[in-house]
Amino acid sequence: MVGNGALDGAVIAVAGAGGPAGRAALRRLAEAGATVVGADNDPERLAEAVDAARYAHGGATVTGETVDLLDLDSTRDWAARTEKEFGRIDGLVHLVGGWRGSETFIKTSLDDWDFLELLLIRTVQHTSLAFYEGLQRSDRGRYLLISAAGATRPTAGNASYAAAKAAAEAWTLALADAFRKAGGAEGPRAAAAILVVKALVHDAMRAERPNAKFAGFTDVEDLAEAIVGVWDQPAAEVNGNRLWLTEKP
Repeated sequence: MVGNGALDGAVIAVAGAGGPAGRAALRRLAEAGATVVGADNDPERLAEAVDAARYAHGGATVTGETVDLLDLDSTRDWAARTEKEFGRIDGLVHLVGGWRGSETFIKTSLDDWDFLELLLIRTVQHTSLAFYEGLQRSDRGRYLLISAAGATRPTAGNASYAAAKAAAEAWTLALADAFRKAGGAEGPRAAAAILVVKALVHDAMRAERPNAKFAGFTDVEDLAEAIVGVWDQPAAEVNGNRLWLTEKP
């Protein structure tokens, strides 16, 4: 299904573009008419994702570059280059992921927290700070965080992961408040929203575990469709909201 035009001519950056969710998002955003700029810390994986999106949608502009999202200056440079090259920036889709857990709460390793704090929180801080002004200049700016239901209802063995995701959500909601305040009486021009899943599933996972049910999981293709759909809604309706793609805990 092709989008209704809300993304025609838009320029969308995708952080964490090399993973399965990133690949699906690149393809779907390109299909919807957007120029898509992907970033990942794995150049080989990123190149494969970019090539796949270009192949799926001939004529679409899909680019990729290796960016260290743990470095604020590098992230700011990426945002500035993107806006300079394409003349605008209309979205940042944050798909940087990672998981570490433990058998029980008491066996939690704080080394896992150190790892997840960088991957799941610091990258959100950097991309939001780097892209804020460009998104605010857009007439359809969107910042989208992909989060997990566990942030709302943590389990004993997922303390570090859930806490990191909850912190990333809080940071994104603060960004939403900044957009709200900048919009004044007319309402926000840009929006920050959170897409919540239980977990993600893709074809390779199903092939590896053909008997698994993956109950409540969101397929990466459905996530990509939901990402595109955020641009169909007015900024004021999505800003500061959690958009649930799985059952609320």
